[in-house]
Amino acid sequence: MKIGFSAADEQFRQHVAEWMQRHLAGEFAVLRFRGGPGDEDFAPALRKAWEQELAKGNWVGAGWAREHGGRGLSITQQVIFFEEYARAGGPGRMGHIGEGLVGPTLAAFGTPEQQQRFLPGILAGQHFWCQGYSEPSAGSDLANIKTRASLDESSGQWLISGQKVWTSLAHESDWCFVLARTEPGSVGHRGLSFLLVPMNQPNIRVQPIRQLTGTSEFNEVFFDQAQTSADNLIGKPGDGWKIAMALLGFERGVSTLGQQMQFQNELDEVVRIAKGNGAAQDPVLRQRIAHAWSGLRVLRYNSLRMLSGTQDGSLRPEATIYKLAWSTWHAELGKLAMDVLGPQAELLESGPYQLTRLQALFLFTRADTIYGGSNEIQRNIIAERALGMPREVR
Repeated sequence: MKIGFSAADEQFRQHVAEWMQRHLAGEFAVLRFRGGPGDEDFAPALRKAWEQELAKGNWVGAGWAREHGGRGLSITQQVIFFEEYARAGGPGRMGHIGEGLVGPTLAAFGTPEQQQRFLPGILAGQHFWCQGYSEPSAGSDLANIKTRASLDESSGQWLISGQKVWTSLAHESDWCFVLARTEPGSVGHRGLSFLLVPMNQPNIRVQPIRQLTGTSEFNEVFFDQAQTSADNLIGKPGDGWKIAMALLGFERGVSTLGQQMQFQNELDEVVRIAKGNGAAQDPVLRQRIAHAWSGLRVLRYNSLRMLSGTQDGSLRPEATIYKLAWSTWHAELGKLAMDVLGPQAELLESGPYQLTRLQALFLFTRADTIYGGSNEIQRNIIAERALGMPREVR
């Protein structure tokens, strides 16, 4: 595992930091430290424009291979970019699903024609994607999905019917990748397929879900004979589970370091307030702050360990613990933030009575241990896939 950085790496870090300082200015200055989890409804049009600004600097898909239009940055350079992006206050990425999930999946499983059709729009910061996995009866248990798709041979279109839920930024997306059951009567992970579906069609309805924070960045999505071309199937019919699992492996990739820098920004804010209001004088709160700091370092070292292996979408044993570890840590940070704020945590000081950054953090982290795979499911994954223990009785 490589923890340090070379002189050339540090020179590259300086280049990234200077680029961010120059470009995260002017009209984009208001985006600093905005648009992250719990704040994803902030200025979506301006954040889409920011994606195009990143694209002009050749930072979108910077880690993709050159043959796919990327910059071919090394793992170390990608780590540096994500760290400096977060340190500079780079906003939550509108294009992260396309860049971090769809792109690597197409590179691994898509045909050359599919790659040529879809990758340029992602690289240019012009096409935005959402994820059609979870359903009302299949949140953490993807193998239980009911959304179905059938191929109409006469029109050459897949017809999709069903419902997806917790679909982040579906209302801002041009495309959705959908895991659907294409083999009638199939159960479990068999008979599933991976489809790319255009969102701008009358047979798709997006309904926002209002959250505890008052925002609505995720949605229910209803498919009523929604259509997508036969050549928008990735892999073969029935390959959906394999591709879906590989995509989740890409999700636990280099961007985890950027996520941790965002966590560091939040912890820094907690420390700043604790010093300002005297909470840092409380020995118990001081101990909890130190525990949060050390926990974040452990997350970093585990991520570097994950990134030391192949980046082919396979779920390495150390990657299986990451979601459980960060969600538990982040939820505890939310509680710590409220305790540091003290009585002010319960108050909205003046109009328009918007949540402060730490209040929104606390409320949003209530969901961290549920979305993206609940902690209970994550423990099953660790036991069964990483430790080789007997499968849970189903």
